[in-house]
Amino acid sequence: MTAPEAGRGIGNGESSAEITTTFGFPRDTFRILHVSTGNVCRSPITERLTRHFVSQRLGVLGGGLIVESAGTWGHEGAAMEAHAETVLAEFGADASGFVGRELLDDHVIRADLVLTATRDHRAQVISMGHSAGLRTFTLKEFTRLVNAIDPATLPPLDEGLVMRARALVRAAAALRGWLLAPTAEADEVYDPYGAPLTFFRSIGDEIHQALDPVVTALTGVPARA
Repeated sequence: MTAPEAGRGIGNGESSAEITTTFGFPRDTFRILHVSTGNVCRSPITERLTRHFVSQRLGVLGGGLIVESAGTWGHEGAAMEAHAETVLAEFGADASGFVGRELLDDHVIRADLVLTATRDHRAQVISMGHSAGLRTFTLKEFTRLVNAIDPATLPPLDEGLVMRARALVRAAAALRGWLLAPTAEADEVYDPYGAPLTFFRSIGDEIHQALDPVVTALTGVPARA
């Protein structure tokens, strides 16, 4: 099997001089889009933890990486749930300035990697078209695939974070048919909306455990002890 081509965050900025993608967007950026339902619990936690963990490893969130989120039934303009903010604060991550968004075609078109909370979210993103199936995974599915990739096969970070990230997505897509989930539930991050803080914390821990190997693979830098 050959690897398929992979196609409101913060990054280093985008200039008109940049080389563009097929869709007309800059090639020297890499956009990660986290998707859940309301975009007030799971995807905000995942978005902000991704930013935090990349910054911990590299000292800054940059190198062309842009991390954002949206919801399939997104509460447009809504604030993050208070318990989600608490969970982020306990990880040392920044929850400030977050505004909920409804998932739009443009978000999917611009994304180089879409990571969803559940299989249903993944199916909804793929149903939007835009060749999204080649670059859309549940978060836990992507983690499972990343864990099977030899980091030595990826471009070193000194060749650029964007190049490394694109290679990671291609490698994960190539493995998808070979590494199936042990159970259907193994790829799910369940919705904590309306639940007590203890359940939000458990979801935060799940997201942390899933993100850690992904961020390590992206940056080539393991988490600090």
